[in-house]
Amino acid sequence: MKAKTIPILAALGAVPFIMVLGNSMLIPVLPEMQKQLGITQFQTSLVISMFSIPAGLAIPFAGFLSDRLGRKKIIAPALLIYGIGGLIAGIAALCLDRCYWLIISGRIVQGIGAAGTAPVAMALVGDIFTSKERSKALGYIEASNGLGKVVSPILGSLIAVVAWFATFFLFPALTVPIAIAVWFLVKEPESGTKQQNISQYLSSIFSIFKNKAAFLVTSFITGSLALLLLFGLLFYLSDYLEASLSLFGVKKGFVLAVPVLAMSTISLTAGSLIKKRVPLMKKLIIAGLAIITLTMGLLPFFKSPWLNIALMSVTGIGVGLILPCLNTLITSSASTDERGMITSLYGGIRFFGVAAGPPIFGLLDGLGRYVMFWSGAGAALAVGILCVIALPAKAPGNQGKPQGEDRPSPLQKIGRTLFDTVTFRNSIGRLVTRKPLTKDQNQSAQNEHDKG
Repeated sequence: MKAKTIPILAALGAVPFIMVLGNSMLIPVLPEMQKQLGITQFQTSLVISMFSIPAGLAIPFAGFLSDRLGRKKIIAPALLIYGIGGLIAGIAALCLDRCYWLIISGRIVQGIGAAGTAPVAMALVGDIFTSKERSKALGYIEASNGLGKVVSPILGSLIAVVAWFATFFLFPALTVPIAIAVWFLVKEPESGTKQQNISQYLSSIFSIFKNKAAFLVTSFITGSLALLLLFGLLFYLSDYLEASLSLFGVKKGFVLAVPVLAMSTISLTAGSLIKKRVPLMKKLIIAGLAIITLTMGLLPFFKSPWLNIALMSVTGIGVGLILPCLNTLITSSASTDERGMITSLYGGIRFFGVAAGPPIFGLLDGLGRYVMFWSGAGAALAVGILCVIALPAKAPGNQGKPQGEDRPSPLQKIGRTLFDTVTFRNSIGRLVTRKPLTKDQNQSAQNEHDKG
């Protein structure tokens, strides 16, 4: 990768890094926050939820605006809004006694700001890097996201030594310089965006989904499941480390960082290797799901804490193989004019996967280790089979090649037929959903038959 692109990647890589801190850095602080504010455990959980839910809901709108107005015009203000939300929460905690609901308000503002950060930055990377460097650049972005997950629990524990609310003030301290760096260091390419009205724009998005529904839906499900399982495991591991090894605070943060570090390292490596080789991407995604299935299937049999950590780290490797490949496939599936919406929808679904992991694993943990881990293994296996059927064997954005160049395998033909039938897109589906013939239509059909 050329030296002149390093500042661009550094600026854009800082965007997903700061977004990840939004939740992960506060997790070590939550027990102290609950104690200081005198709130319930449910109210404490809202500090996380009221960031994630607004972000997930606002991400598609941020993608829409980035397609119409430009990526940088969304990313830079979104970062500033993100920082302002942290400032609201921090000042409320510092200056006011009954500050809980103001903290929640600040978190909602932060979530709205976060919606315009990482997914739009991913789309901008897809715009800038249009050659074989795209997959490597997206692998770097995914690794930056992973690095944020690695350092955030450690960083949150360290900052909490000063004061439990000091973490809120770190957000504006970081977002302002990152917004400046993105604005001045990143040159956004001319997109030639057509000024479509909303109905035309949504029609073009619908057309993308109509033509590539199986691929996009499968990719969205795969990315969401991978992060759901990773964060569910980290949630379980956090409690497990306290119970089995009596690890707390910064020490626990370092151990929690190991599976995410494995994921980040493999993401960066995979992003460098895949380039534009779509068949390799498909193989790596399936291999990653196979690794997750195997490790989660074996986890209930191991009682040693260190073997559990090792197997969970291997699970992180599986996730690391999946994410950069999906990033490249999805950013390549749409033109520059629609890429912001597609990547933002993907980012929103990933966000909900991250948010769903801990509560789902908490619920399954109550049913026992076998149920919890084997449920995850079964989900990974099912999605792996879906990927074999639905993921493309060539770049999803290549629509100009002659027909017959990429003939689907028999298994893919069966899978596509099933998918089209379920979604009522083929003749079988239309037969199932058609209205009954009237008496006149029946008579007409009979006459045609008699003539034949």
